[in-house]
Amino acid sequence: MFTGMVECVGEITALRRREGLMEMTVGVPVDLSGSRVGDSFCMQGACLTAVHLAQRSVRVEVSQETLQRTTLGTLATGARVNVERALRLSDPLGGHLVTGHVDGSGRLLQVDRDGRNTAMKFHADPAVARYLVEKGSICIDGVSLTLGVCDRETFRVYLIPHTMNRTTLQGLRVGDRVNLEADIIGKYVEKFLENRGVLGAGGRGVSRAFLARHGFTST
Repeated sequence: MFTGMVECVGEITALRRREGLMEMTVGVPVDLSGSRVGDSFCMQGACLTAVHLAQRSVRVEVSQETLQRTTLGTLATGARVNVERALRLSDPLGGHLVTGHVDGSGRLLQVDRDGRNTAMKFHADPAVARYLVEKGSICIDGVSLTLGVCDRETFRVYLIPHTMNRTTLQGLRVGDRVNLEADIIGKYVEKFLENRGVLGAGGRGVSRAFLARHGFTST
């Protein structure tokens, strides 16, 4: 589990593909001597397992499933990635609960700057867009952000200079794709309501039959 509060920006120093896996080595500007092989790292929003560690680098293995569902397969040596180590129970939860299990992708549509503040508008895959609510949370490439205006398939986020300077979001250009993870709480609520019969399959809402069955309308 992570928070979406990026610890540092790392740089891919080596990539190797073998037997359906991609090995990725990332150099980081922080001391990793307290981490161990088997620990989880969030990189560009994807939860990955460390298979080798040095003081300032970590090697992870990226499965075919992860390559298909994220943008990691498009990265090359020299690319920069957002890095966060797993949350400890004693750590402050500065962002929101992030699993590192990417739900889908988004595409940057527009960038607006007002002084030192930056607003970004994204298009979201339907699998993600259904969970977006204004003032809720979204994880973009591993960064926890507060949602602004949400339309059917688009949303806005607003970034302060600190976030821009400490993450890879500053390098995004219109048309670039990003990894998106919706707030897990919304997904659990939807599943619970589906199981209770409040929502139809796929979370399409309360049906007329449901209202009649519970005495809200007449048949």
